[in-house]
Amino acid sequence: MERTLFKGTRSGLMVAMGVVASLWGAGTGAAAAELPPAIRAIMDAPRYSGAVWGLRAVDLPSGATTTAYGSDSLFFTGSVRKLFSVGLALNALGVDHRFETKAYRLGEVGADGTLQGNLVLLASGDLTLGGRTTAGGKIAFTNFDHTEANSLGSAILTETDPLSGLNSIARQVAQSGIKAVTGDVIIDDRLFDHFRVPNGNVLITPIIVNDNLIDVTILPAEAGQPAEVDWRPKTAAFTVSSQVKTVAASQPMEISLEISPADPKVGIVKGQIPIGYRPSLPGVATLVQTFPIVEPSSFARTALIEALGRAGVPVTASATGPNPVAKLPLKSAYLQSAEVARLVSPPYAEYAKLILKVSHNLGANLSLALFGLTQGARTIETALAVERNTLIGEYGLSPDGFDFPTNGSGSPDSRATPGAVTGLLAAMRKTKASEAYFDALPALGVDGSLATVGIDPPNPVIAPAVGHVFAKTGTTIADGTLKAQVFAGYIRSKAGKLLAYVVYVNNVTPIGSIADVIKVFADEGAISAVLYELN
Repeated sequence: MERTLFKGTRSGLMVAMGVVASLWGAGTGAAAAELPPAIRAIMDAPRYSGAVWGLRAVDLPSGATTTAYGSDSLFFTGSVRKLFSVGLALNALGVDHRFETKAYRLGEVGADGTLQGNLVLLASGDLTLGGRTTAGGKIAFTNFDHTEANSLGSAILTETDPLSGLNSIARQVAQSGIKAVTGDVIIDDRLFDHFRVPNGNVLITPIIVNDNLIDVTILPAEAGQPAEVDWRPKTAAFTVSSQVKTVAASQPMEISLEISPADPKVGIVKGQIPIGYRPSLPGVATLVQTFPIVEPSSFARTALIEALGRAGVPVTASATGPNPVAKLPLKSAYLQSAEVARLVSPPYAEYAKLILKVSHNLGANLSLALFGLTQGARTIETALAVERNTLIGEYGLSPDGFDFPTNGSGSPDSRATPGAVTGLLAAMRKTKASEAYFDALPALGVDGSLATVGIDPPNPVIAPAVGHVFAKTGTTIADGTLKAQVFAGYIRSKAGKLLAYVVYVNNVTPIGSIADVIKVFADEGAISAVLYELN
């Protein structure tokens, strides 16, 4: 997502949906007059005077295009790109795939329980590492997830403990008979070659704790008093210092986050928060912002050493500092007899739900890397290449229908035609992962990025379609322009048809606040509802 304008937008999508010859229908752009009048009225609203619209809806059983409008060309996809990376990972890994993160001892354990050697945690690419797992074995998320706290303006944190997975591993180490470690603790993060993505320059590695974020909650106190600031997860790897004061209710909220110039392990929160402040997001009561975890492996190492300490297993090595990768052995050195702990994840279908419901950028890029590994690709470049070959050779997409040059999450440079998007959606319905894929999409007026559409505020046009539209959403804003807003997914229509569809609008301007974006969101919700009613 581009974040150059203001805090308050969903994760990114720049896409245009014309009508192209593809797996599911032919054609050129349909004439504007062919649009249902209710849709035409929305597109002709004054706020869209300089914008470009596109629409495509396909009846899946017959393959017939029921509604189409827009140009036949490539446009930036933003977060709709995630439909591709997650869909392929679901099929290649399997909906029931579970990640197993194992700990190994490299050395012998003495009669007193002391490990004379190193302890290694072998990263498996587990996106949540137990930090979102509920008592029922599901993955927790909120409709305003912390992964977009800084761009949305706040978030609702899950009730799960971000360190619970590492705590489980530490307890298992203790239960194995190890009472102390005289060597070091090392994270083996060699599962694939690490890479950075253009959107935020985020580092993608196979070890993740709390989505590689530090959550900061900021609450006002009495006027003139320091605000109440707390953070999670708490480790020696990163602490937070607050310089936030509480001001009168009439004063603006002004908060900034920065890394201490004196110590990169300290984040500083500065500014002011008024009495009674509530974020503008529906149902969000408190202000949450995040710091990025810059070195995921080093952070995870510190967190694991501290978890071992809580489990009664002290480690001689310093808890802070770089992850000592030079001490890692050959991968053949990990013997089954030396395994001392294993964290087993929920099934990947749960991860797909997390990624698509909340538009989880890190998770989509990790999914691309994991798909690549199933095809023998260890680098981002080779993963992208095998993904492209798979989409053309196995999913039947046109080579000219998409261009994904750098990442698996979307922004800033992924492009696809509407025919490629509906073609993917149609192809996914023929796979073993079809139901898991469908269930992973946000439901209109129910959850994820569509939770509040038509509900808060109520919209009588959208109301009949609540719970019947299932779509990935995305937003891209830059320089005061809504470059794109899109819905793409499935509709179970009023007449019982199953449609694959996309609706997009490009270049809406001016955009001054999140309220402007919400209006466009509502309009695309209304278009989706019209398609529901008319098919």
